[in-house]
Amino acid sequence: MHEVAQKAAPDARVVYVDIDPVAVAHSRQMLADNDAAVVFQEDLRRPEAILNHPQLRALLDFDQPIALLMLAILHVVPDDAEPANIVARLGDELPSGSYLAISHATDESRPDVWKHLVELSKQTPTPITPRSRAQIERFFTGFELVPPGLVWAPLWRPEAPGEVGERPERSSNYVGVGRKS
Repeated sequence: MHEVAQKAAPDARVVYVDIDPVAVAHSRQMLADNDAAVVFQEDLRRPEAILNHPQLRALLDFDQPIALLMLAILHVVPDDAEPANIVARLGDELPSGSYLAISHATDESRPDVWKHLVELSKQTPTPITPRSRAQIERFFTGFELVPPGLVWAPLWRPEAPGEVGERPERSSNYVGVGRKS
């Protein structure tokens, strides 16, 4: 993932946050020689701790637009943790011109499959909470969705129309990017 960020924006500074200590240790090892990237351990359910982390504050300039990528993470934040409030708190801190990207699992297109997956995930430390398109769209409050909006993952700017396939809803993932004005 970091190679993609560097290729897209060579001058980008990147902060990675993960709850898993093994993932953090591995990432720190991979990024040891990179002054433009840091990784630290924190729980997404503690947005204040993330926003006030000294490594984040030392690396990012909150006077400049920032991209907040919440990819394949919000569906493991249960409703009782109020994920919309978490996204809102993180988004509130971002300056004008910043972007929020979200990918999120949904059970709307394949409820039978997702019923089974949700039950299986209850055996893990991070059970899945698939959400509806409307619920996911609420995460973008305060951001204007950029075209093509909140869509099935294969429909979000495919390189070639033929790449989409006949049933993009089978991805069971919505993707969207919003811009803060």
